[in-house]
Amino acid sequence: MKIVLHQMQAVAQLANGKLLNGASPSGVAAASFSDALQRSLARVSAMQESAHLKAQAFELGDPGVSLNDVMIDMQKANISFQMAVQVRNRLVAAYQEIANMPV
Repeated sequence: MKIVLHQMQAVAQLANGKLLNGASPSGVAAASFSDALQRSLARVSAMQESAHLKAQAFELGDPGVSLNDVMIDMQKANISFQMAVQVRNRLVAAYQEIANMPV
């Protein structure tokens, strides 16, 4: 029984980004969920901006930009945006479910 409790504590500390001795795993500082979410949203925004700039360059007749590249970048940006929307929807649903739990 004591072994199971120790394992549960170790998993909980690892989930918090700390090892049993207080160090972070693999020497990397632990990132919070909000940091990961902000980085992910920044990547989505950067992909959309890049796709928009590439489309604008194509419209202006830049010979180095092909229609295929523009369409692929636009689709990548669209898919990443749709994924972000789905993550947001799941987070809102989880929040609502927790908020509706009886105390």
